[in-house]
Amino acid sequence: MKRTVFTGMMVAIATASAAEFVPFATFMEQTRTATAVDHMLRATSKVKSPAAFEEMRRHILDMYQGVQVSHSFVLGSSYFDCVPTDQQPTARILGVEAAEMPPQSLIAAKSASKPSAKRADAFGNSVGCEEKTIPMQRLSLEELTRFTSLGEYFDKAPGGATEPASDPSSGHKYAYMEQNVDNIGGTSTLNTWTPEVNTAWGEVMSLAQEWYVGGRGAATQTAEVGWQVQPDYWQTQDSVLFIYWTANHYDQKNYPGSKGGGCYNMKCAAFYQVSNETYLGASVASSVYGDAQYELSAEFYLYKGNWWLAINDTWVGYYPGSIYHGGQLTKNAQMIQFGTETYATNGYYPGAGSSDWANKEWTYAAYQRDIAYFSTAGDAISATLTAQQPSPACYTTDGPYVSDSGSVFFYAGGPGGSGC
Repeated sequence: MKRTVFTGMMVAIATASAAEFVPFATFMEQTRTATAVDHMLRATSKVKSPAAFEEMRRHILDMYQGVQVSHSFVLGSSYFDCVPTDQQPTARILGVEAAEMPPQSLIAAKSASKPSAKRADAFGNSVGCEEKTIPMQRLSLEELTRFTSLGEYFDKAPGGATEPASDPSSGHKYAYMEQNVDNIGGTSTLNTWTPEVNTAWGEVMSLAQEWYVGGRGAATQTAEVGWQVQPDYWQTQDSVLFIYWTANHYDQKNYPGSKGGGCYNMKCAAFYQVSNETYLGASVASSVYGDAQYELSAEFYLYKGNWWLAINDTWVGYYPGSIYHGGQLTKNAQMIQFGTETYATNGYYPGAGSSDWANKEWTYAAYQRDIAYFSTAGDAISATLTAQQPSPACYTTDGPYVSDSGSVFFYAGGPGGSGC
């Protein structure tokens, strides 16, 4: 089998589900005039009360207050609006100003390719944003009302979230690697897959990611990046690029969204994006079982007080240190973790990674490679990982290994099912 690897994050452009393109101004007017009765009667709605609906509507209006959008387009099932960099929510709501970008030399280069051809969506709109604007995935009531409350929408998965080292009875299942080490970030390259998540069976999500963790208990803080399939949240069966953070151990009850509980991507004011070429929340291409492998490289680096994110050799933006409220991640992380996570509500779990066992290895199993962390002095150091398999009946790990070139890598995943 030819070892074909596509290292660019390929973004899918699919036929939009809507018959008519909805401009940003129209979307905002529809949000301003929306009523609880209309949305609560929809088949997909789970919002628990008119008050919960109004909180969702208010959140959207606050996120876009005063924003001027001149261009929008559709990627897959999502609208993206080109928002002026200084008008994005983190700038307006939190008062965060543009920070100094780290040198390109701090990116652990993976030679990732980047799409270069001019593209158009199904409505003929050019795909991409001009300089000094950033592509922000549109935040809609149709999306939010699939959840009972705004706090549940902010959660990493309905019912709460944890990082791997937390309570195994939480409903989150893992196969992962970890190392306890003081660090200011790290990097890996993940091959991308699209495991089936059947929401009719109570399956909720499946992902592969990196965690950078500091603090303990209620003071646990993270910066996270990877790919995820969560149909009810992203409104697609595709795998999408995501980031997530928490300053208070995912506590959405007492510290929702920007106040510390955390959120995905730019769904609350937290992440400050600078790249006009990276589409957080967009679908990514899936590796082919036994054939071509698609990858994305991801890195976090704490630089001058901000957790900078790089995707495929491009600085995308950063989590400002202020969102961690003086906690551990304002100084450094204390643990690195890499692996898969799933969540389900009825005890039957989706596949993780490629949905096959880790020992199937190359082209058949999900992997992460070129795994390193950055010491508190800023040196890139190959990770010394320990395998963790809290759900071996459904998911396994294989490795870690060191390649002839010195790359640290492992495989992780499995078919899911019951008895996890």
